[in-house]
Amino acid sequence: MNHKFLPKIDLNRCDRCGACITACPEAALSMTAQGPIINKPLSCTYCTSCEDVCPQKAIRTPLLISWVPIK
Repeated sequence: MNHKFLPKIDLNRCDRCGACITACPEAALSMTAQGPIINKPLSCTYCTSCEDVCPQKAIRTPLLISWVPIK
């Protein structure tokens, strides 16, 4: 996965509940003293499960929509 398209974690909003870590089917997240981090960025499939379960809305998976011209 391209590293520029990884979930964004706002540690100021995070209450360190660990829901995102539990929800990640690829075990790409882990908890540190500061909060969750993406410890295996190549494992992240951008499934958005972490964002779906975060009660504080501290993790986001922004989508990029690009238009391809039809030839």
